Parts: sequence; structure tokens; C-alpha cells
Amino acid sequence: INPYLSVMKSSNNTAAAKGNVRQRNRNMFLWMELLFVLICSLSNRAYSIQISNTPQSRSTFLASSVAACSLLVVNPEKCIALENAPSKTKVAGPTPRYLDYDLEMAFATGPDHKSISRKVFVRKFTGDSTPYRFPKKSIRFEKDWPDQFPFAERDFFRADQQDDISFYAVPRFVYHIDEAAVSSLTQYYRKNIKPGSRILDICSSWVSHYPVEFPKTMKRISAIGMNKLELNANDQLTDYETKDLNNDPTLPYPDASFDVVTCVVSIDYLIHPVEVLKEANRVLKPGGKVIISQSNRCFPSKAIKMWLKLDERERLELINGYFKYAGGYKPRTAFDITAAGPGFTFNPMYIVEAIKA
Repeated sequence: INPYLSVMKSSNNTAAAKGNVRQRNRNMFLWMELLFVLICSLSNRAYSIQISNTPQSRSTFLASSVAACSLLVVNPEKCIALENAPSKTKVAGPTPRYLDYDLEMAFATGPDHKSISRKVFVRKFTGDSTPYRFPKKSIRFEKDWPDQFPFAERDFFRADQQDDISFYAVPRFVYHIDEAAVSSLTQYYRKNIKPGSRILDICSSWVSHYPVEFPKTMKRISAIGMNKLELNANDQLTDYETKDLNNDPTLPYPDASFDVVTCVVSIDYLIHPVEVLKEANRVLKPGGKVIISQSNRCFPSKAIKMWLKLDERERLELINGYFKYAGGYKPRTAFDITAAGPGFTFNPMYIVEAIKA
């Protein structure tokens, strides 16, 4: 059906015309998403093939990319993850560098009332058994933030102001930072989160970048994210909630529920970052901490205006300012934990850590 023709035929019915315009916009959005995920899937698989000791065949590579994109031509609200989605990861012996899955997704019901499904090849980085080194360099904050909140509403404007629920409706089983950055973050978590902790991962997805042993060594790993299918595929979680923190920054947990709150390369998308950090403080136990990790990668259309104007160093200062205006935290510390290796240039990785006062 031509959506433009539908609108013209409904011109004598304003309500119907508006409905068709919305459907046309949705169709256009889905096709844009199709192109985006195809590019991401191709680049992610190509990168994996390049660095893997056991390269995948070209046919497997292309098939997995097409399978990922097939999810976009259906109504994402009707997609469900099948029961045989990855369960808790069990690794015997030395941790492998990669964990590969065929993630089966059911997205419709056929005439025989049986689920129509597609398998999506996904590769998880464990952060272990890699050739990288993980130096840790302290960063000193220099900006003296004023006592009065200095930001205006326009500073949090985004080029794409449409509802985030629509933007994140289709699952993306890809990484937005490279393997080296993921690995450096995983190693940092291993060294800086104590066994037996209760962890909350905000702005979460199909991966949380925790070490593979965390589901066994931690008391609880909870998450809040935008896409239920991605969260369901995250085999490190004890429980999760789907929620748009840009619509409502409150966290659905009692006071003093967690020891650690993590947020991976996502604070740049929050239009209420101070309110979210206030909530993080509320759900933390006394002495608990927030670990904000940040790289130089983002969706420019969804990142806030002032973030895009800053360099990497200035962005760390901004995060420090967020914590100041949230209140209830001790002086923050920051680190450059970018991975190192001979002959390689990797995505940078930075940490801003704040302890509840």
C-alpha cells in the first residue's frame, strides 16, 4: 500500500489522514532503522571476523546480518524472545575470548498458529584472553562549578526529539564500542566491584560488560533499559525493568537497595542526568558508588546539544558537574582506562566514580 496515496484518498477525513501520516512516518523510520542496523551488523561482524582466531565464513557473516535486519520489517511490539534464549553463561576452564550464540527471535505467528522465527548470530566479548594491556591513569578535575545550576533547557536539546521508545523499539545486538574498550571496562569492574555486591545497571542492553563470573559472585544484578528483547538476552541479569528515564527519571527500587550503580556510555543521552543521579544516590547503600563509563562514541542525533560541543576531557568535567548538582556524593575520581597494545588504536574509555556520602 502506498502510504502517500492512502493519505490523499483520506483527505476528506482529517482523523484518518493523520493516522496514515503517522503510519507513513513509522514506515519511513523502520526503513531508516533497517539501514542503520545493517551497517552496524556488517561492521560489527567484520570486526569480529578480523580479530577472531576462528574466522566465520562469509556466508555465515552475511546470513547473520540479514537475520538481524529481518527483525525490522515487523512490528517490534509483537516480537518475543523464545524460551531457548541464552541462559546464564557457564564457562569451564579458562574464560574464552568470545561467547557465540544463535539467538532465536519469534516475531509473528503463521497460518498454522506456529511462531515464525529468525536466528540472529551474536558474539559477546568476555574481556578475557585478549592481547590488550589495561593501564589506569588518574585524571584531575579542574573546573570549579558554581553553586547555582548553570544549565538551561536548550543545553539538553537533541536533534532527534522524537520519543525514545520508538528509537529503541527494535533490538540492536551490536556493540557501540570496540572490543578493547569493552575489555578495559570489564577488567575495571572486576577490580573495583567487591564480590557479594548488589549491582544496578542503568541504560542497560543485551550486554552489561561485567566479568563472566559476576552472576555467581554477586548477590544481585538488576538493570533498567529501553528494550525488553535486549534485556531478556542479557544473561548476566537477575532481574530487569524496561523504562525510559528521559520520561521519568525515578528508579523503581526502594532506598538503599544497591552497592553499585553502573552506566555505560549512555549518560550523554539523558536529558535529566542530575535527577537520575539523585535517584542513584537514593537507591545506593551508605558508602555505595556510581561508576560512569564514557568513550567518544554516540548517536549524535540522540546526544544532548552541549555534549556534542565538548571534547573528551570537558565531558568528564561535565559529568563531575552533574554529580555536584545531584548532591550527596563525596568528591569524584576519574580515570583513563583506555586499553593499550602494540600497533593498535582503540576507542578511549574513561571512568568517573562517585561514592555516596
